[in-house]
Amino acid sequence: MAMTRKILVVDDEPQIRKFLRISLGANGYGVIEAENGAQGIAGVRDTAPDLLILDLGLPDLDGQEVITAVRQFSELPIIVLSVRSQEFDKVEALERGANDYVVKPFGVAELIARVRAALRPRSPRDAAEAVVIGPVQIDLVRRIVTRSGGEVRLSKKEWELLAFFAHHPDHVLTHKHILKEVWGPAHVDDTAYLRVYVNQLRQKLEDDPSQPRLIVTDPGVGYRLKRQD
Repeated sequence: MAMTRKILVVDDEPQIRKFLRISLGANGYGVIEAENGAQGIAGVRDTAPDLLILDLGLPDLDGQEVITAVRQFSELPIIVLSVRSQEFDKVEALERGANDYVVKPFGVAELIARVRAALRPRSPRDAAEAVVIGPVQIDLVRRIVTRSGGEVRLSKKEWELLAFFAHHPDHVLTHKHILKEVWGPAHVDDTAYLRVYVNQLRQKLEDDPSQPRLIVTDPGVGYRLKRQD
């Protein structure tokens, strides 16, 4: 029998914790609760959860501080669940180490999909050799991309960008992070340049580049390489 995945929910609102406990429990997850940042940090240390769902507006610590503290000792997936909808808050959380960001009020189906994506196992083959998303296969060793069996020709920079996405599937990657890692620190503000290359990849990989399903946009924040369920 598979072990139940444990999710630590850190939120100071009892009704939100109850709602998440019921919703996550109905989908087969075990839920641990904490009502403030200090309890949340201790909970990560003491209970070894598989995932952290974190509110930002906590009574003792700002949730952004909790992300930083947790990232000092753990790489577990972190999903921020917050009423803060400003791009600044999203970018800061992701730059501090959060994996995803969901704005309240939220739909249960969307949250469960984000949870499943964050918890989706990455096999050694996925991580080191190949990532397969629907009809697209990205061979990270041979540097070959195929779509429906046919090879897709990419420029050197298109390949470097796609490979970076492939190493972080289902994670929201901020513009700054992508530009720094793919183009270098001198280009962290060249978002227009990044947009051009993302559009070029979409033209080559998406069924409908105007409605992308593979490389999706989080407006004002960044991009996500989205694996299909």
